[in-house]
Amino acid sequence: MLALALVVPLASGTAQASSAANPARTANVTVTASRVLAVPGTVNARDIGGYRTYDGKATRWGALYRAETLSKLPPEGVSALASLGLGSVIDLRTAPETQADGADRLPAGVTSVAQPVDDTSLFAFIGMVVRSKDPVYQQQQLGGGKAEARMEALYRAFVTNPANRAALGAAIRTVANANRPTMFHCSSGKDRTGILADTILRAVGVPASTSEGDYLLSNQLRAASDTALKSQLKAAGYMQDPDLLNPLLQVHSNYLAAFRAQAVADYGSFGNFLTEGLGLDAPTLFKLRFRIVG
Repeated sequence: MLALALVVPLASGTAQASSAANPARTANVTVTASRVLAVPGTVNARDIGGYRTYDGKATRWGALYRAETLSKLPPEGVSALASLGLGSVIDLRTAPETQADGADRLPAGVTSVAQPVDDTSLFAFIGMVVRSKDPVYQQQQLGGGKAEARMEALYRAFVTNPANRAALGAAIRTVANANRPTMFHCSSGKDRTGILADTILRAVGVPASTSEGDYLLSNQLRAASDTALKSQLKAAGYMQDPDLLNPLLQVHSNYLAAFRAQAVADYGSFGNFLTEGLGLDAPTLFKLRFRIVG
C-alpha cells in the first residue's frame, strides 16, 4: 500500500508506547502500551507476545515483532528500534517496492534479511489507478467488489506461488534459528506481514481466532493514517472517491480466510501446509515454538 505514499507523501505517525518483555501481561488484541511499539515513523509496529496457546502457555514478549516498512524512520525511530535488541529484520517487500520506497533504516549491528513475497503487482496497480486521476477508470478498477476480489486473489497467491512459499518458509526458519529478537515487515505491515504472523502464531499453538484478532488489529492501528492519506488524495485531485481504496488499505477476515482455505485445499491441512508447502521439518517447528513460547 506504500505505493500511495509515492503519489502524495504522508507524514509518518507515532504509535503508542510499548515497554520491555513481561510474561505476566494478559494477552488480548486491544491496542495497549504493552503491544504497540513506540517507534517514530511507524504506526503498525508491535510485539506479538502474550498470546495464549492451546496448552495454557503464551508467546514471549520481546522475542518477535511485526511492523511496516522501516525505510522512513527518522533518527529517533532508529534509536527506538535499537532499544529492542534486534538481531535481524526480515523484509518481505519485493525489489520494485524497495527501490521505490527505500531500504530499511536499521540500527548498527542488525542484519537485514530479504525474503521477498510477490504482491501480484498490487504495488504498481495502486499507483497506476491513483495517478490516473480518472474517477470513471478508478471506479471500473476498484468498484463493484473488484478491489476485494483482487485482495483475495493476492492472499491465495501467498499459497499457490512456489516462490512465495519458499520465502515464507525461509522467513520462519530465520525466526526459529534466531538467538536475538527478530522483526518482520512488508510495506504497510498488514497483508504479507499479517499472513506470516498468522502462520507463526498458529504453528506454535495459538488458536486461529486469537491469531485472526492480531491480524485485524492492523485496521485499528492504521485507521488515522489511512484517513489522512485519503483526505490528501482527494484534496490533491487524485481521487473523487478515495473510499474506493478501503478494500486495499484495510484487512478483512475474508482475505485471511482465503489464505487459510487455499492452504488446506492444496495441502489437506494446516499442518501439511507447514511441512509440505513451506518445507518446515519437525526440528524447525520445535525450535520455533521454543523460541517464541514461554
